[in-house]
Amino acid sequence: MKRINEVIVVEGKNDTKKLKSYFDVETIETNGSHLSRETIEFIKRINATRGVILFLDPDSPGEKIRNKINSEIAGLKNAFLLKEDARTAKKVGIEHASKEVLEAALNNLVTYDESKNALTLQDYYGLGLNGQKDSEIKRAYLAKRLHIGKCNAKTMYKRLNMIMMDKEKINELLKEMEDGKGDIDNI
Repeated sequence: MKRINEVIVVEGKNDTKKLKSYFDVETIETNGSHLSRETIEFIKRINATRGVILFLDPDSPGEKIRNKINSEIAGLKNAFLLKEDARTAKKVGIEHASKEVLEAALNNLVTYDESKNALTLQDYYGLGLNGQKDSEIKRAYLAKRLHIGKCNAKTMYKRLNMIMMDKEKINELLKEMEDGKGDIDNI
């Protein structure tokens, strides 16, 4: 069983149970979107000593929790799942993902750095990531390729800057997609 040194923040006990079935790991549960000040302070203390990975459901409540914690605590690692990789007929979440999907997410962590923007808004629009016919396809490709979770235009811009992706790097990835080297069929 693979040991994960950092403590993983999840939403609930079912997420903890799922992760513990595959990994030697400790978790902090937010108990859904009712994130208390005490929980945020605890996450802050744990991050200072062991490190923390945010691993929240790929849905609106999960994103709200992720944004809240990332805005309060700098330098956290983030793991993302795509909705289609963590869903049943009626629900979506970590507890519904396979071992392979969970391992892939934990092997492709993203650490946010909001200290400066690597990408201007003008460059972002110039790359066709918003306002174009194929913008959603481009964002979906980048989200999957960069392991940052599928997101809307505003969130994509923020995440690209948080991981310090500049215009040139993004352009290279979009060229791969256009040249057929990227795995666009599975988006």
